Amino acid sequence: MECNPADMLNELRKLIRIDQSKVPRFFDVAGVELFERFRLCVVKSVAGSELNSAYTWISEARATLDSVVKILNLSGYTLPKELSSFISDPLQHLKKKVFNYSYDLLRGSMSFEEFYEKAFKAITTSLRTNLRGCYQLWALAVMMKLFGESGYGIAYPENKYLNFDRSGKQKLGVIPPNFIMLNIGKGYLSFFLEAPRPLSWEDTSDLQKVWSLYTALRPDLMVYSGRVLDIVDLSNSPPIKRPDAIVEFKELEDWWKRARDLKGYFRKPLTAEEWRSKWIDGLFEGLAEAMGVRRAEVEKRVEEGASLRVKEYQLVLLYKSTYKPRKMLLITRKETPPEIRKSLVDTGIEVLDSVEFSEERLREAVDKLSEMASFGSSETVIMELPRSVALKLEALRMRLGFRSVGEVIEHLLNTVASKGA
Repeated sequence: MECNPADMLNELRKLIRIDQSKVPRFFDVAGVELFERFRLCVVKSVAGSELNSAYTWISEARATLDSVVKILNLSGYTLPKELSSFISDPLQHLKKKVFNYSYDLLRGSMSFEEFYEKAFKAITTSLRTNLRGCYQLWALAVMMKLFGESGYGIAYPENKYLNFDRSGKQKLGVIPPNFIMLNIGKGYLSFFLEAPRPLSWEDTSDLQKVWSLYTALRPDLMVYSGRVLDIVDLSNSPPIKRPDAIVEFKELEDWWKRARDLKGYFRKPLTAEEWRSKWIDGLFEGLAEAMGVRRAEVEKRVEEGASLRVKEYQLVLLYKSTYKPRKMLLITRKETPPEIRKSLVDTGIEVLDSVEFSEERLREAVDKLSEMASFGSSETVIMELPRSVALKLEALRMRLGFRSVGEVIEHLLNTVASKGA
């Protein structure tokens, strides 16, 4: 049954009074219930059929996450607060976005037209952002599942939680991985989701040191070969270690038509010296290349305070020219137009499009990343053993007088090898 927000508002006003502080007061519980239905009505009228897509995408993501937990023998997973709320109940989540506006409407501080305009923007922005988050979460979860099926396990964090969020993870002045996967026969892969974020700071000198992270471009996923626990490198431009791979996800059918405002990336640092830093220089050069214009034109528009907008496919090119990864993958839900695809492929970007919700379409991406796995400088490997096996090895260590279980295993292997010879 369809609802009409304007009609419901007229009914709602009959059930409230505005006190001297201009606070709406409900006469009884009927008014409170109608207020709840009014906000739900607004959400449904704005979101429409996209709510059905939200439930479908959420179902795909949840099912895959459940599979990942079983295959990788995980304790669980963590999600960003906003996305977690949306996945839990998208309708209730979106209803929260219009709470303050609804009260302002009842108080008479804005007209219904003003309210609906603000509510429309808040709902559509939240819906679009969270649908993107859902698709990215699904794709990442599928990749982790495929890694698990090909012999990888979680080596970090040790608590066996797959962390898809970065909340509070950079307070110690480092950028740690979200998780590290290990294949005993191939090595480690370290995953950083939307990682170049500001580090914590206390005074001006601290802020000056980490300012470049405020303006750093933020790809969806950076992957490093080996066991990498921190990618901060403030002496570098950009201020992080060069990634071995970057993976971008695009969920919209017309993603390549969309544009993004990059004005925020040019916020002036605190000093003139920082403004002339290599990072800003590098960003100017990369933008000019991606947009097909002269660097002087980019500089002029920034200095004038103009909003600098680039197409999403140009931003993908900018990520590649800025971070210079060994490999760059673009994963899209829908087909990429031939001319856009060619402009990306010609620069060395590998495009996996028309993925929809097909696990098999992502196997190629997993295989390409798996080729990069290595042990790097790691001289040791952390392995999980059944408790019964670990206890037997420890008992044998004590009986033979070895210092570590590793020495016991090496002794057993040498014994088997000598008998085989």
